[in-house]
Amino acid sequence: MLPSVSRSTRLLSARLSASRPLAHFRTHMDPDSNRPVETTIRTKLTERFKPDFLEVHNESHMHAVPPGSESHFRVLVVSSQFAGLPLIQRHRLVNEALKEELSSCVHALAIQAKTPEQWGMDPTLGKSPPCMGGSKGDHTVEEKLKAGRE
Repeated sequence: MLPSVSRSTRLLSARLSASRPLAHFRTHMDPDSNRPVETTIRTKLTERFKPDFLEVHNESHMHAVPPGSESHFRVLVVSSQFAGLPLIQRHRLVNEALKEELSSCVHALAIQAKTPEQWGMDPTLGKSPPCMGGSKGDHTVEEKLKAGRE
């Protein structure tokens, strides 16, 4: 896409997103019994933060894990409960809500935790870098994946 077209598309998209009330946003993906870890993450974050917007992305396919794995996730949580909290405290709260999964079946979790105001100004989900193969040398990944299937 041409840079000027891309820039104007981003600006229009940002204006449209900022002009829509957050109440119009729904949870991005429906729960799926074939993705129990993803479903659990979605449920726990919804119960804990009552988010205005929530996205849970299984990014395991981008890493050195078997097909169908649920080990690498990216979450975007938009909640008024984050108001006034520094970013590190927001991440700690998300990690605390998912401590069981992080200690068993989830190997990696990328977090974006925004207030509704921040989301209104920048309604984007960050991109994940390509896998550098770091989990190939981590022998606990296989154990975590096995635990997640049980």
